[in-house]
Amino acid sequence: MSEPANRKKAYRKGFIAEYIAAMFLLFKGYRICALRHKTKLGEIDIIAKKGDLAIFVEVKARKKAQTGIDAVSHASQSRIKNASDLWLAKQRDAQKLSQRYDIIVITPTSFPAHFLDAF
Repeated sequence: MSEPANRKKAYRKGFIAEYIAAMFLLFKGYRICALRHKTKLGEIDIIAKKGDLAIFVEVKARKKAQTGIDAVSHASQSRIKNASDLWLAKQRDAQKLSQRYDIIVITPTSFPAHFLDAF
């Protein structure tokens, strides 16, 4: 498969994984505030709220949950935290919000694995 075809396939796989993760969060009672939120400091896959809790979610599609967790590097975590600071700065209720950083791993053979407060 050519490089552009591989990139397109990976993009599609990531998009579908993020959509599944968002539906999973809705089912768990979260309100989705943003999907693929882009800032000058990085992208956040999903931003969701539940009460006074804002969660910033990194979504990974992998064959095993552990490889999904391992794929979120310290550099990725730092980028997500910096991007979340920018998002929070634009929220009127930012002072009331608690923050949490989660990882959701989408695997082909099971329900999404949701790791709360992962980093």
